Amino acid sequence: MSDARFMAHALALAARGLGRVWPNPAVGCVVVKDGVVIGRGRTADGGRPHAETQALAQAGPAARGATAYVTLEPCAHHGATPPCAEAFIGAGIARVVTAQRDPDPRVDGGGFEMLRAAGIEVVEGVMEAEARALQAGFLSRVTRGRPLVTLKLALTLDGRIATASGESKWITGPAARTHVHAERARHDAVMVGAGTARADDPQLTVRGMGDVPQPVRVVLSRRLKLPEESAMLRGAAPVWLVHGDAPPERCAAFTARSATLLPCPAGAGGHVDLGAALRLLGARGLTRVYCEGGGTLAAALLSQGLVDRLDCYTAGKAIGAEGTPGLGAMGLAALSEAPRLRLTETRILGPDLLHRWTAG
Repeated sequence: MSDARFMAHALALAARGLGRVWPNPAVGCVVVKDGVVIGRGRTADGGRPHAETQALAQAGPAARGATAYVTLEPCAHHGATPPCAEAFIGAGIARVVTAQRDPDPRVDGGGFEMLRAAGIEVVEGVMEAEARALQAGFLSRVTRGRPLVTLKLALTLDGRIATASGESKWITGPAARTHVHAERARHDAVMVGAGTARADDPQLTVRGMGDVPQPVRVVLSRRLKLPEESAMLRGAAPVWLVHGDAPPERCAAFTARSATLLPCPAGAGGHVDLGAALRLLGARGLTRVYCEGGGTLAAALLSQGLVDRLDCYTAGKAIGAEGTPGLGAMGLAALSEAPRLRLTETRILGPDLLHRWTAG
């Protein structure tokens, strides 16, 4: 029971790093001696220093003979910093309790081997399911080569996202919108399609959450038909434009505005290949992407099996058939072809309702 209690503490610390530490995993570590926490840490913003290093520094010499609880296998390779497994050995840690193995080929059991070779007791798999859920983005990037994708929809009761005239502010109330900003903060990037960027001119920033790191703003636009004076280009947070066969003058215009251009192969219908785009984002270190539409992009991601989590905010309003549907055409010929998601959470947010669905 005590192992689970201290691991829960480490997981709570790790969760604070979501959206702040990419390309590194959000890890938590607690050092315990005689039942008392003497050191704790999480992966610092930007990915350094690691959780283990901070927890050991806080524990100091008292770490000798203590137990370390860490949410992911300690790294065993030399990168920007020495291996955390070596740090445990050097600090005289007697026992290491972990939640899960790190699938990164540079680690993948190597950290455990190093610890055991030094005579340290290693316990694996404590609260593993909870840790895997927390680390889903990092695990996705390492094992699938792409970030975890959360699709967000804000809908009326009849599944509309705007009136026939395009009015959409605001379908949901303040509580739901605050929750959306909190979710943006927990993701590495916020992504939209070119249609949404043109129609809404969104900032795609986290607001009302204090001084927090801003997510990367990602726009998918094959030809870069975007306003050069858009709101997101006036902000300090990075903007990445994933494009296809865009004219050179359009590329030059956005490069001059400090946007990062990411060329991507074309997929069906000449649009940006979504699978390739996500792999491109994963290769650049993103682990968690929050997609805010619009309907065409949302439908394409769902139909191609690229949505890992769907956050559906529903307001007690009805617009009617003339309104804009939340999802574009998906080309389904039979109900059996429809993507199937599993309901994992329901929450009341003021006058609105959040349904959270997961794939698989």
